[in-house]
Amino acid sequence: MRKAKRFLMACSFMLLAHCSMAQATFPQNGVADPRHGHYAFTNATIVKDANTTLTNATLVIKDGKIVTVGTGVKVPAGAVEVDCKGKFIYPSFIDIYADYGTTLPQRPATDGNFFARTQLTSTTKGPYGWNGAIKSETEAYKVFTVDDAKAKTLREAGFGTVLSHVRDGIARGAGALVSLATDAENKVIIKDRASAHYSFSKGTSTQTYPSSMMGTIALLRQSYLDAQWYKNKPATEGLNVSLQSWNDAQGLPQIFEAGDKWNNLRADRIGDEFGVQYIIKGGGNEYQRIKEMKGTGATFILPLNYPQAMDVDDPNDARFVSLTDMKHWELAPTNAAAFEKEGIPFCITTSDLRDVKGFGTALRTAFNYGLTENAALTALTKTPATVLGVYDQVGSLDGGKWANFLITSGPIFNEKTNILQNWVQGTKYSVKDDIWNDMRGTYKLV
Repeated sequence: MRKAKRFLMACSFMLLAHCSMAQATFPQNGVADPRHGHYAFTNATIVKDANTTLTNATLVIKDGKIVTVGTGVKVPAGAVEVDCKGKFIYPSFIDIYADYGTTLPQRPATDGNFFARTQLTSTTKGPYGWNGAIKSETEAYKVFTVDDAKAKTLREAGFGTVLSHVRDGIARGAGALVSLATDAENKVIIKDRASAHYSFSKGTSTQTYPSSMMGTIALLRQSYLDAQWYKNKPATEGLNVSLQSWNDAQGLPQIFEAGDKWNNLRADRIGDEFGVQYIIKGGGNEYQRIKEMKGTGATFILPLNYPQAMDVDDPNDARFVSLTDMKHWELAPTNAAAFEKEGIPFCITTSDLRDVKGFGTALRTAFNYGLTENAALTALTKTPATVLGVYDQVGSLDGGKWANFLITSGPIFNEKTNILQNWVQGTKYSVKDDIWNDMRGTYKLV
């Protein structure tokens, strides 16, 4: 009888232990080994955010999250201690304007005959809107796939999180906030519907209308009016997925790719008309009308794709280069500094760069033209996290947030500083780990 009771008690304990474990919904081909990291990074200079730096401090992480950060922190029992003497720890960067993990649809080829290919209505099958450039039903998280190669390039540039969306159409639907961990898609998506996206480009739509900026603006304004009318579910309209998705996305941060100083103002006026404050993605020439940019009240997303130097060695070629182009080549690197000077909140993106590997060089060029390092760090961490409403998860090194951080050989923006490791959701990704303990030097052998 006693043996039977003991057996039942043992079975009960085993059942309780099994129930307390995390449920795995994906089968694993092989032996399951669900280990979770518990680390303490000691003796480091920790930059929690642009305004808080701790010396000789400790960062403790467990199960992909930050447990605590501070000085005089005791290493917890069972944690792996990593001595970071002489090293710096920073929050990983956030790129708020990316297309990582998504594929841009290809526009169908045409024969070039405008009249032969006149198309009045959308070719999209289903209960969608009448214009193919309004793709408000698109949701990036539904088509997102992890791309190891692109993630590696972004991590090596210092990024741990990106906001990704499908860059197609005037209304582009919802973007997804994802980490750059090389894990299953369901584990790297931090927020599935993080933002709504718009532009002045009709994208891959083959529909004839709109064919001008005036038509694009008219279509945007009409879409806002139609969506307001559709809120009451008019029986005459039936189900319109495009308008329903448009309305569902209005509570999200609204991001508009304008790409030019004048288009920035056009986008802002549309937003003002319908009570929407856009986050505006600029084009690099905003410094030319910086007062007007401040007047929009918007947060901006700034690319660092400066124009390349023009070849003026040959006088015959030089006479075709305008003074306007020459001045823009000279002053484009001052753009971010102009925003900082005017107190306009902004984020920095790798978008539009010819190669993400050139991000660090482009950023240091902005420093040479007046941008401060504190403003740059804020633009790459706190500001994007704040405007997306996820500062409680990423953007600084605080307890409870994702363990997304960089370990560097020195101050992050110094030209000779190397990123040694980039930890994303508590997983280590080596960048230049081989120089962590550099043994090079002059030795006297006795």
